[in-house]
Amino acid sequence: MTMMKTARIHEYGDTSVIRYEGVPRPRPAFGEVLVRVAATSFNPTEAALRAGMLRAFFPVNLPYTLGWDVAGTVTEIGSGTEGFAIGDRVIGRLDSGGAAAEYVRAPAAVLVAAPASIPLVNAAALPVAGLTAWQAVFEHGKVAAGQRVLVNGAGGGVGGFATQLAKHAGAEVIATAGPRSTEAVLRQGADQVIDYTAGPVSAALDGRPVDTLLNLVPLSPPDAAALAAVVRPGGRIVSIATPIEPSVDAGVSAMHMVAHNDVAHLAALVELVDAATLSVDISESRPLADLADVHRLSQAGRTRGKVVIIP
Repeated sequence: MTMMKTARIHEYGDTSVIRYEGVPRPRPAFGEVLVRVAATSFNPTEAALRAGMLRAFFPVNLPYTLGWDVAGTVTEIGSGTEGFAIGDRVIGRLDSGGAAAEYVRAPAAVLVAAPASIPLVNAAALPVAGLTAWQAVFEHGKVAAGQRVLVNGAGGGVGGFATQLAKHAGAEVIATAGPRSTEAVLRQGADQVIDYTAGPVSAALDGRPVDTLLNLVPLSPPDAAALAAVVRPGGRIVSIATPIEPSVDAGVSAMHMVAHNDVAHLAALVELVDAATLSVDISESRPLADLADVHRLSQAGRTRGKVVIIP
């Protein structure tokens, strides 16, 4: 029996519940491929999953191997599987997790060819954060040329992609970020960066409303109300974190979104990467044995952009 390394949890709890252990290497079933994992990437939502905060609407079977993002190479093909060959470089979002391991079995239907223009390890940062940003900007935010867009939380992984996609759509992009992220957010195309640690974001807008607010971070009720007030009548609010409710008479549409897995959207993101329109900003690469430390740093607000995890 061939064994492999994994990072998984047997119970919900703090970062100490993450175990690094050997398990049998899986075999692909019908419609699946076996992927030799080049990297996964850390998403803050996985820390919430580990802590048990998502169990009501995203239950998992324990023990559970972490890792929703995967980038790797196809090493085995299950029966009835078409579209891939051994040796293909692929990326995908694995809704059942499992990518924090040396190998993972993945449904072929959720995989696409990896970008050819960047290292395969870096491509692991794209699926979850990229899909979330794409759907926030285009599917729900309806961002278009000439609009004024506020990306609240641009220093995170989703925020970096959202900033670039909104700019690609032709919008004027105002982004909020802390001092550690300002330079990166400017490189990603933001027209203005507001330091959210320096005072109210609304005050830095000088009374100029925005057409669309993309909120990517948790907010207190007063902060949420203040941000809602900067959206013009007829504008849109899209939040992936705290739901934001504008005043009844504001004439603003608001929604709280959860990204869905869409290979067409993922393939479009890959095309933008290979066209050098979309950059993948990797702030750090860490070995699998450091995953618990990455969880701790994220919870302390000490991570920036995307962190990739290499088994």
